[in-house]
Amino acid sequence: MAPEQTSPGAAGAAPGTAGAAPPRPLHVVSLSLGSPTRDHRVRLTLLGREVLVERVGVESLAAYRRRLLELDGKVDAIGIGGANLALSAGSRTYPIRDVVRLVQGIRTPVVDGSGLKRLLEKQIILEILPRDYGVDFRGKRVLLVSSVDRYGMAEAFTQAGADVRFGDFMFALGLPISMRGLTTVKVLAAILLPVLTRLPFTWLYPTGDKQEVITPRFGKAYAWAEVLAGDFHFIRRYMPEDLRGKIIITNTLTVQDVEELRRRGVRMIVTPSPNLEGRSLATNAVQAMLVALAGRRPEELTPQDYLELLDRIGFRPRVELLNP
Repeated sequence: MAPEQTSPGAAGAAPGTAGAAPPRPLHVVSLSLGSPTRDHRVRLTLLGREVLVERVGVESLAAYRRRLLELDGKVDAIGIGGANLALSAGSRTYPIRDVVRLVQGIRTPVVDGSGLKRLLEKQIILEILPRDYGVDFRGKRVLLVSSVDRYGMAEAFTQAGADVRFGDFMFALGLPISMRGLTTVKVLAAILLPVLTRLPFTWLYPTGDKQEVITPRFGKAYAWAEVLAGDFHFIRRYMPEDLRGKIIITNTLTVQDVEELRRRGVRMIVTPSPNLEGRSLATNAVQAMLVALAGRRPEELTPQDYLELLDRIGFRPRVELLNP
């Protein structure tokens, strides 16, 4: 496990703690179906509360369930990493059978970050990057590696006028087919996802040691794109040596990931969460942290509640120019 790191975070009073004894530290775990080599631990002070956030990787579904049972009732919130509870397209959601089974019966609040992803990634694409960094997506060529994993991104790029290709067939199924248009995504999702979400999850997403392997494929799609967006394990899985000038909008990145992208010529990286001592937290970890700070169940929190909490703790997206 990576050494524990400390970051000051924003100051302020925690809700309902004025005049009370110092509250106990909050403990949040992002349990990821992935390699332990990416494990991380950071201790923050947010709204007057000490918060320990850990990323813990496990490499099989059986081990994942065991760790969930060990954590249940002992931590304040759990983030599901390396997997979503459901995929979505339009207004429809499709629960992933294997992942839903993993969390059945767990009493501690469990989130997969999906609600927060939609909020933050839309905000980044439609507001923050155009306004603060001069990134105009109109006509820009975007390869979104999985639209049903990040339908909010798919909507935002489309709304911004980008030329978007959706790589769900390439990156989840290994087929050299890209899709264009949200209508196509929704129609195919309605046909295929009821079946695909019942397949073993490990058939659809790289887990364990597979996350460490880069096998360049789909070079034309990478070369065509000015922007690569979506899950970083998908982007990394097939990325070519030359990524000169590209913008990558993704989730968690390690120090090693950033150096790898810098070496390959990537111009800019963007993640929804800030750089905390060299590491961007996964969105599921950020959502779990907000749930713990609020002291409420996830289903009790509205999108506005999340945005207000993020504003109070001062979290901003990570935007870095690697090769100006």
